[in-house]
Amino acid sequence: MSDIVISVRNVTKIYALYDDPMDRLKESLHPLRRKYHRDFYALKDICFEVRKGETVGIIGKNGSGKSTLLKILTGVLTPSSGQVVTRGRVLALLELGAGFNPEMTGIENIYFNGTLLGASRAALDDRLNAILDFADIGEFVYQPVKTYSSGMVVRLAFAVIANMDAEILIVDEALAVGDVFFVQKCMRFLRRFIETGTLVFVSHDLSAVLSLCSRAIWLNEGMIQADGTPKAISEAYLSALYEAQQGASSAVSGSAAEEGGPAIAVEEYRDMRQDFINSTSCRNDIELFHFDEKADSFGKGGASINSVSLVDLHGIPLSWIVGGEMVRLVVRCRAQRNLHGPIVGFFVKDRLGQNLFGENTFSFNRMAPLRVSPEQEIVASFEFRMPILPPGDYSITVSIAEGTQEDHVQHQWMHDALLFKSHSSSVSAGIVGVPMRRIRIESI
Repeated sequence: MSDIVISVRNVTKIYALYDDPMDRLKESLHPLRRKYHRDFYALKDICFEVRKGETVGIIGKNGSGKSTLLKILTGVLTPSSGQVVTRGRVLALLELGAGFNPEMTGIENIYFNGTLLGASRAALDDRLNAILDFADIGEFVYQPVKTYSSGMVVRLAFAVIANMDAEILIVDEALAVGDVFFVQKCMRFLRRFIETGTLVFVSHDLSAVLSLCSRAIWLNEGMIQADGTPKAISEAYLSALYEAQQGASSAVSGSAAEEGGPAIAVEEYRDMRQDFINSTSCRNDIELFHFDEKADSFGKGGASINSVSLVDLHGIPLSWIVGGEMVRLVVRCRAQRNLHGPIVGFFVKDRLGQNLFGENTFSFNRMAPLRVSPEQEIVASFEFRMPILPPGDYSITVSIAEGTQEDHVQHQWMHDALLFKSHSSSVSAGIVGVPMRRIRIESI
């Protein structure tokens, strides 16, 4: 038996656009059926399949057809041509709260909305407390929905959906609203759901797509631009966004170089457990690889990244690090033209492409921005205590830009410029481990 639960075949959605409202009437009454409209293709010949248990993230800029596609998947819209087949019970988190009656109370809307989703009165009675606990809006549940804030409406709508029995869940930017506590609650629900169900997830938050999804589809102008791993698709999408804002990237290249520098005293702060852990098999051994000058990159080419290295505080290049030690990340760049206010930054990412931590130089020199001439070298260094990393593969993405945090030109953004691997670790939970200065437990 096939495990394909969503099949989209040659789906196209066309809207008729009229320059004047009267043109619609003229077109309907014209004896020769003269065309007064122009066709707008919201989707054009879309084809893909989703297998049971997959978590598919759909990304793309506004107007690329993401919401239209999800509405077609849920049956809210009918395609102009093509076919969509789903197998299993589909529920959607699209326009949260759109089906609520503002004159009815929250409780009444729970039963009303739940009935529309196919739940019986008895099933809703059994799940009422769970819905109220998830929504967490207190006594407001007994007040008319028209008195709710937008955040409260979202809480109640999500709570209803979260307590229905779905095999396929369609989510459209549902996490873009609400406070941080509710968003985390929603993320926990989605993580539980994907253990047994199939999720199609639209978001502008690439970190959420990287965290949740096993596959990503990039829509652009109503067509599938790319379909692949979330990390690869997110990197390609990010590159395209910068190019759309700044123009096509220029070819940039660099060469590796070793780093040196004056000795700096090591700060006294040290994990109280480090000596013990480092004497066991739980020591966080991290293997460093060489800078990849041919790593994928994009940018305007006003500066190039020539080398990225991790060194100790005496400037000696490292090939191994023990998690919890002080290190210095050195990024060497070269200006290709006059630069005013260059900014060098980095992200450390895990194998899924999730940003673990990072920093840039903007705050350091914002009061007196550097002025750099062509062919001058720019050296940025970042000193930090390497976190304790769970076993796995990691990478460092680096960039050099010009301007401010909010408004800048990206001269080169280099994905996965430096790779490293954590072989063993004392971390048993979480994304990274933070060195502890002191841990105490006592009874008083």
